[in-house]
Amino acid sequence: MENRLQPRAAAFFDLDKTVIAKSSTLAFSKSFYQGGLINRRAVLRTAYAQFVYLVGGADHDQMERMREYLSALCRGWNVQQVREIVAETLHDLIDPIIYDEAATLIEDHKAAGRDVVIVSTSGAEVVEPIGEMIGADHVVATRMVVEDGCYTGAVEYYAYGETKAKAITALAESEGYDLSQSYAYSDSATDVPMLESVGHPYAVNPDRALRREAAAREWPILVFSRPVRLNQRIPSLSTAPPPVLAAAAVGAVATVAGLLWFATRKRRLSALA
Repeated sequence: MENRLQPRAAAFFDLDKTVIAKSSTLAFSKSFYQGGLINRRAVLRTAYAQFVYLVGGADHDQMERMREYLSALCRGWNVQQVREIVAETLHDLIDPIIYDEAATLIEDHKAAGRDVVIVSTSGAEVVEPIGEMIGADHVVATRMVVEDGCYTGAVEYYAYGETKAKAITALAESEGYDLSQSYAYSDSATDVPMLESVGHPYAVNPDRALRREAAAREWPILVFSRPVRLNQRIPSLSTAPPPVLAAAAVGAVATVAGLLWFATRKRRLSALA
């Protein structure tokens, strides 16, 4: 009898406000300032952008303005210096803002044999180390044009909107993923193309537009609210179906209660003898 391999599946995660509680790019602004890459005014501007992003999310126009601003800001930066700053400050800045719920989901998907893919609009120099830290199998991220070891300010590949969906489709073809059996998670309405390209889309901490879209399409909505350091997490137990865990817990309690009752009854009978 012919032994056919089952199609593989994957779980695609947006990064900012889905896996981590902030914008990954803007989180490094203070470190870039200390490294001499940006001035104090730029730090204040990125801090304001972070605030706006966290409070209300970012629509298409805001994302375009942010892309243009960051592209102009990084023009002339030395790529190796950026990578070194990210490596030196990664755990201090990113580790504490990883959502516990997201880390649990990533563990569960990997335990189920699914690849985990981070798909982010942020730059590859930031996203790739974060992906490695959380155990992602692949990373899709924005790439800047580099000449003579420095950024030119031009964008080579922009991982945004429809482009994310195309990247997922291309990766599925190269890796053999069955997208109808795959999962996707995002907080932003700009990622609707990515979400609708898989069989199991989830809205995570959705902005208003995505919340409306998810309700209209009956997509599940998840709320992540517990940032925690990875080394302080309790390993996930949710890979077993909840009813199985519940039954196991009830069985354990019943067993302990029975043993206590038997021991108590034995002592009473001994006292009466």
